[in-house]
Formats: sequence, structure tokens, C-alpha cells
Amino acid sequence: MNNQDLLQRSHAAVWHPCTQMKWHESFPIIPIQRGEGVWLYDYDGRRYLDGVSSWWVNLFGHLNPRIVAALHAQLGQLEHVMLAGFTHEPVVRLSERLSALTKRRLGHCFYGSDGASATEMALKMSAHFWRNQGQPAKTGFIALANSYHGETMGALGVTDVPLFREAYAPLIKNSVILPSPDSRLGADAARFSLEALQRHLQGHHEQTAALIVEPLIQAAAGMVFHDAEFLHQAHRLCQEYSVHLIADEIAVGFGRTGTFFAHEQAALTPDFLCLSKGITGGFLPLSLVMTTDEVYQAFYDDQFGRGFLHSHSYTGNTLACSAAMAVLDIFEEDRVIEVNRSRQSHFAVATAALRAHPAVLNFRQRGMIWAFEVACERADFSRAFHQAALRHELLLRPIGTTVYFMPPYTISDAEFQHLVDATLGSLDICLPES
Repeated sequence: MNNQDLLQRSHAAVWHPCTQMKWHESFPIIPIQRGEGVWLYDYDGRRYLDGVSSWWVNLFGHLNPRIVAALHAQLGQLEHVMLAGFTHEPVVRLSERLSALTKRRLGHCFYGSDGASATEMALKMSAHFWRNQGQPAKTGFIALANSYHGETMGALGVTDVPLFREAYAPLIKNSVILPSPDSRLGADAARFSLEALQRHLQGHHEQTAALIVEPLIQAAAGMVFHDAEFLHQAHRLCQEYSVHLIADEIAVGFGRTGTFFAHEQAALTPDFLCLSKGITGGFLPLSLVMTTDEVYQAFYDDQFGRGFLHSHSYTGNTLACSAAMAVLDIFEEDRVIEVNRSRQSHFAVATAALRAHPAVLNFRQRGMIWAFEVACERADFSRAFHQAALRHELLLRPIGTTVYFMPPYTISDAEFQHLVDATLGSLDICLPES
């Protein structure tokens, strides 16, 4: 097998996500044969440093041996059992460990398969909670401008990305979209956002179920940062007006922002916590919503209809849960959060040339996420940069003119330097000569 053989078969049979397939007539899809650490290898032996952790999931690189070992061990016992009326050790242990990481404030875990499913579950739980509490009018949701929470119908209702919403607008239940606290807009952005939230809640809290936010970083918006104080004050307003706070940490949880959960930096406990992506280290699909005793008890009743009416065939899959526990083991045994923090000074030195580049704007870093805008008027910048980076043995996918790094935590200093150098080389190719 070589690249060309697999490419031809893939183009004929596979419909790829978030992709205009016709574009690949001129820019072929890259067939990947194997992965090792931060590297991906194609069938012709070329390699690419995975600077985005393959859509932010491979926290500890590709084919991590400890996660592989955990899956091998589980394969000899049980691959899957339905979670309706049954349970198993991996899902119980994983739920207990995740709850402990929230200091048991979020003590109940409901499992799905992907991030959008987690969003759907949290939205449904919130609205159903209020109905069970005798407040059926509380069915509205609030999201922030440029937010992204998934692409299923419910998730699109709280996603403010026109590219994803416009084609399906007639099918979507719209939510209220409030200004983003985007730190690039200056110190007043967070204040304007909070004032808009307060005004809306004053007039509409009786019809509002929840506010959903991506804590600290709106990822798909172009790595839009906001500070922890905004999140803290938004939570305070939600409590004042009896509205839930849904923390969507699908992209920013598991250490990405410098703490295990991003909401820790705002000193709060959300009513719902959505998790996915990095939870299994990129090995298997898994998502979940964590919530409080108060929410759980509102569904605990003799009447079936007052229970949470949602299910997935692969809910709490044993293999996925085993991979997730191996991920938690690595965090604990390798002191990952502490080690990542200790490496920040070296990474700052490595990115100095990038920060000084004349076309680089708004360079920013939080935890293990780096991002910047590129001063470029090319309409095709994102695709051009992606192609140039591949030629430099680097996988990056800019969001518009925003270039970002979300590499595996296992990246070495030398590999991080390659990421930076390849980015600089790619910018030289893409930018018009001055």
C-alpha cells in the first residue's frame, strides 16, 4: 500500500468531515499509516508533527503505550455492555475519580459518545430539571458570540458560527447570543458582556434555563481568551437569577488551560460540566456530563417520565472508560499539570522569534495553548498555510487567519522548536513579499 492507492480508494468511498471534497481534487488528502508520539507517518514515509493533537484529543501523543496496555487488559474481560440496567467496574471507577477531581461537588456522571452529545445532554438536563421543578417555561438558553458547542441540532442552537448554522437555520431552535468577552477587544469587552447578561436575565430569567460557556477560551472562535473574573461574575449572575451555568470544557478541560479543569481558575462549580476530546487520549470516543446532587435528585422519582430520557448505545463503553482511567493515571503519576507549568519559560524562549514576526498579531498563551493572528488579506490563507506547514513536516489547521498550537503534552523541547521553526517557514511561504 502507498499514499496514492489509499488516496484513490478513500476519495471514492469516504465523505470527510468539515471538508469541501471538491477542493481535494487539487490538494490531496493525506493518508496516514501510523502514529508515534507527536508524529504522524504516511504510507510513503513522510512525517508530520501533530501540532493540534488531531482536533485536540491526543493529549499524550499517538499510540501511548500506557493507554494501549490498559485497553489490552480490558479486552480480555469485557468489551461492552448496555448501561441501562447494568453497570461495570470501569465506568464506576472513572465516575468516582472524575467526581473526586471536582472535590465531589459534581457527583453524577452521564455518558455519551462525543462532544456535541455532551452539549445536547446538558441542555436537555437543564430544561428538564426546571420542568420537574414546576417551572416549565424555563426552556431558553444563552450563549456567547462566536461560541461553538457542536453541530447537532441542539448544539447548533447555542453555536454562533454562521458557517455551521446557516445551512440548517430552519431546523434550529435559536438561543440568545450575547457579546463575547474577547480579551483582544480590550478591558471593556468583559464588562459589556456581563452588563448584557445582567440586562437579559433581569427581563427573561423566568424563561431562561441556562447560560453555556467555554471557560477561559472560545476555541473554535479562533482561540478567543477571556479572564477568570468574567466567568466568576457570570456564575454569580446565574446564581442570582436562578439560571444554570453549563461549562463546556470539551476542548479546554484536562489541563489545556493550566489547571485540570478550566473553571477551577474562576473558583466556581458549574451546574453542568461537559467533557470529551482528550478524556481518552485520542483512543476512543467518549463524552460525559457531570452534575450536582441537586440536579440528580430532581429526576429521582417513581414516575419514569421524570427521569432523564436520553440514551446512547455505547454509553459508558468499557474500553473507552479504561482508556480514560489510563489518561487519569498519567496525569497523576507524571504530575502533568505541574510539569507543563515548569516548561512554560522554555516555550516562551522558543516562541520569541514568532512573537517578534512583523505579521504576527495578538500573540497569546494560556496553559498548553498558543495562538496569534496573521496580518494577511489572502482569502485562502488558512488552506495555504496548512499546505505550507505540511511541506515543513507540521500539521496545523488555522481558523481563518488565527494560527494556534495545541500539541500533545509529551512534545519535547526539540519538537516544540520544530513546531515554531516550521510555522515561521510556513509564514514566509504564505505571506506576500513586502
